[in-house]
Parts: sequence; C-alpha cells; structure tokens
Amino acid sequence: MKNARKRKTNMRALVLVKEGAAEQAFDLQELPTPKPGKGKVLIAVSHFGLNYADVMSRLGLYNDRPALPVILGYEAVGVIKELGEGVTEYAIGDRVLAFTHFGGYADHVVTPALGLVKLTDDVPSEIAPALATQYCTAWYAACMMMNLNAGDKVLIHAAAGGVGTALVQIAKWKGCEVFGTVGSDKKMDYLKSIGVDHAINYRKVDFAEKIAAMLNNDRLDVAFDPVGGSTFKRSLQLLGSGGRIVTFGASEWSSTKGGFIDKLKLAFGFGFLHPIGLLMKSRSVIGVNMLRIGENKPEYLAQAKREVFAHFQSGVLKPTIDNVYSYKELAEAHTALEKRNTIGKVVVAW
Repeated sequence: MKNARKRKTNMRALVLVKEGAAEQAFDLQELPTPKPGKGKVLIAVSHFGLNYADVMSRLGLYNDRPALPVILGYEAVGVIKELGEGVTEYAIGDRVLAFTHFGGYADHVVTPALGLVKLTDDVPSEIAPALATQYCTAWYAACMMMNLNAGDKVLIHAAAGGVGTALVQIAKWKGCEVFGTVGSDKKMDYLKSIGVDHAINYRKVDFAEKIAAMLNNDRLDVAFDPVGGSTFKRSLQLLGSGGRIVTFGASEWSSTKGGFIDKLKLAFGFGFLHPIGLLMKSRSVIGVNMLRIGENKPEYLAQAKREVFAHFQSGVLKPTIDNVYSYKELAEAHTALEKRNTIGKVVVAW
C-alpha cells in the first residue's frame, strides 16, 4: 500500500486503484470530504467491515463494482458529523452503524439516513460491522425469504464465515438440525462450538456423499450456498420435497482467472434448471443480492436491520469477530479473507 500524499484535505480513503493482489491494489489517498445531500448524513468513521464481495471486487470479478478508482465498503461505524436536509431522526454526535453503497473504506462517508442504526453504549464499535451486511443477509435469506421450521435439516456452506455464523445461529434458534461445511479442522472445532450438529471438512471428504450417507433415505429441507458452481448443483440434488436452496454468492469464481472459459465452467457447474423440474419435485431456488435489495427495496433492508438488532440485544445473535486490523493492514486483512483463513467477521479500524 502506498503512503498518503501531503495532506490537502481532511478525509483519508483506501482507494482500490488496481485489480489483483491486495498488496498492490490499494492506495491511501486524501480526497475532498463529501457533503451530505437531502436525506443523508456525514459520518466520521472509526471502523469498517470487510465482505467477500470486496475480494471479488478487488479481483475484478464483481459486476456491480464501479469503475476504478473506487472506494469499496458496505458498512461503517462512526459518529455523525453533519446532517443533510430533512434528516430529523438523528443528531450530530450520534454513534451509528451505516450501510454504505460502496465508500466504506474511508474515514468519512456520506450515506442515507434510512440505512443507519443508532448504537447504544453496550454495542462495541468493533462488533457492530458484523451486524450490517452479513447478519442482514442471513436474516433476509432465512427469515424473510422463507420460513425455517423446527426439525428442518439445513445445510450451510462456508458456515464459519460471517454470514455462515449468522445462519447457524438463526437455524439453531429455529430448532433446526444443522449441517455445516468448512475447509479446515480449526473451523470444524469452531462449528461444533456454535452448535452445528454435523460439521464437515469438504477438503477431506465429499460433502454431498457424506451428507447423503448421514441422511440415509432422508433429504435436506434447506441449503444456503455462497459458493456456487458445482456446490450449488450438488446441494440442490440433496433437497427433498419442499426443499429450498438460497444462493447468495459465487465465491468459487474467485479461484478462477475470470476469462470466458472460466465463466462457462462456472455456469455449467451450476447445472441447468427448468421450472417443470422444480415443480415436479416441489423445490425452490432463491437468489439473494443485498446490494439490489438496498437499492430497490430499502424498506426490506430496514426491516432486516431492525430485526437483527432486536435479536442481537436479546442474545439470539452473537457475532464472532475474527480480527480487528489497522487500516495500515488492509492488504493483510484482504488476503486472509481471500484465502479463507478467517472465522466470523473481519473488521478494520482507523
């Protein structure tokens, strides 16, 4: 990461200037501090969170990312410094969690007031980012797009990640039997510690064969898949009547070079779906993209946000923070997330 230039303004930002390895991708820059427009606020940021979509953006594999140079980041914690026109529900000095549509990797950010959560003193700033994108994604997928029923057999891929941890906690709260996949024995131990009934190391065994053997003649009711490709197809095949699969990412894509052939392989890996096949087997496929929900259905995101915080305060939802990195260690944090060496949420502090 390059050093900041001579200070000319009062805002610092970690700008994505180049695709590829994290060590060369970001530049610490000074930029004009943005002004909040109507319905928005300016926040002085203390912490921000990382999501796997950030890794995909850095690698040039995330279609929703704006053109370079760009400031990544979907969530930030800080104190309101300025109110835009029409903002009456918040005050200067309020400590808040902000949902940001990019722009989170900066020490100041402007964001709509609708995307804020006022933080009470008992919510640490290093924990709050986990409750934004990842926990709201899990809540929207598991509680707003479907119903989880007591006794449901639920498969959660990448179960030690931020969204995965949230999904495990929601599923166990609902009384489900949980199957979780991870890629290391350390993560296996973590899954057991948070209540996963059947932890599976997909690097050592074939997850689909293992689950089929455990189920015997039974079937899964729900599968949550952020991996995509063949993982999606094989998870779908494990579903029984009334089964639902939620796809909310394609992290398998990050292990490719992103060329045309790789795109074809990923697409073929998903397999071919036809409504008649879903109808005959009474299965459902649900896609979740919280960026689109935030843009087009902000009231849904606001509902998820309210319910996540209510259940965090009641103790149902308990985020795990993998590490809090300094902003000077952003490349290290990105690399750890990319290599799947993290458990729970990765947070960065200014």
